[in-house]
Amino acid sequence: MAVAPCSTAAASGRPYGVLLSILSTVAFTFITYLTIGLSLAVLPAFVHDRLALGAMLAGLAISVQYLATLLSRPQVGRMADAKGPKRTVMTGLTLCAASGVLLLFGAWAASLPWLSLGLIFLARLALGCAESCVGTGAIAWGMGQVGHEHTARVISWNGVATYGALAAGAPLGVLVAHHFGFAAIGIVSLLLPLAALPLARLKRATRVEADERSPFRTVAARVVPYGIGLALGSIGFGCIATFVTLFYAAHGWDNAALTLTIFGAVFVGVRFVFARTIHRFGGYRVAMVSLSIEAAGLAGLCMAGSAHMAAVGAAIAGLGFSLVFPALGVEAVHRVPQHSRGSALGVYSVFMDVAMAVTGPVGGWIAGGMSYNAVYGFAAIAAIAAVMLAWLLHAQALRGEPALAMAPTDS
Repeated sequence: MAVAPCSTAAASGRPYGVLLSILSTVAFTFITYLTIGLSLAVLPAFVHDRLALGAMLAGLAISVQYLATLLSRPQVGRMADAKGPKRTVMTGLTLCAASGVLLLFGAWAASLPWLSLGLIFLARLALGCAESCVGTGAIAWGMGQVGHEHTARVISWNGVATYGALAAGAPLGVLVAHHFGFAAIGIVSLLLPLAALPLARLKRATRVEADERSPFRTVAARVVPYGIGLALGSIGFGCIATFVTLFYAAHGWDNAALTLTIFGAVFVGVRFVFARTIHRFGGYRVAMVSLSIEAAGLAGLCMAGSAHMAAVGAAIAGLGFSLVFPALGVEAVHRVPQHSRGSALGVYSVFMDVAMAVTGPVGGWIAGGMSYNAVYGFAAIAAIAAVMLAWLLHAQALRGEPALAMAPTDS
């Protein structure tokens, strides 16, 4: 995949033009994750209470989406390289709309619980594939629009769109379901991507390279070490998202939700303010500093003796984790040719999916045998291991390991 000559804004050096191009691309990520967020807080209750199918199936109805995302990432990456990121994003938006239709039918079939659940599962599978398509395609499209020297900014803004949409989608979904019923979630989930599709169609496509593509195995081999670093760094985020409520309850503390809000606010704030440091200091250095800060925050959570200390630890962890994905991601995608960077993004993103999938059961096992404090201790150790891996990767790069040089930055 890549790029027809850089967009006018990028080529002319106008920073606001570059930012506008990035925002107009990651807007499709925002729409997709807003759709995902709509059902997060209301779907489990619908399956558990309305369909009376129990907690296990209620949880499975949520997690089946992430399974679809995980399994589809590599294929979506190859699609972005071969068919272009614009087509990949439009495919994702179409799948997102299809998930809304299936969710609507599932709501209408509530009198037949197993049929309703089956339709919901299909909706979640479609949404998981949509997440892969838009998440990977939007980053690749953004890089193609503004030039690969702005890779870190594209990845950073894509993350802001992702987490901002999830934060907005969950309360919006609760509001919609409360006033209009669960079926309205399906209607809104259909209308949002349908509204975005014409905008995607009008947006300039980037040229698909006709060169012979690197074998997928070769691309994966170059990206896997960076993916492992991402996975190790993502464990802390998974532990905070999954266990902080239970952690607070075990200690008899209040305001666990506030701690999650603080983590998210710091995460997004750092993406806004410090994203350019990756260009200035390089992805390896930013990753090592970020992971060290995250490890310190997780250690603070492990040793927290009060809700206040836990909130401070979560804030520090959010500050550190914020730039891990773009910092390592910049170095990962520059290890492969431009026409294989969609595949590289797909492989790289899989590791965060894997980390989020294993954090729940492994963290639960640690908490059951030891304590919730210990969960964050092990997460801190994982972040330290990621620092060491980033240092090794940096040392290899300095020794002249094969890698593509980054284009000059605009600092």
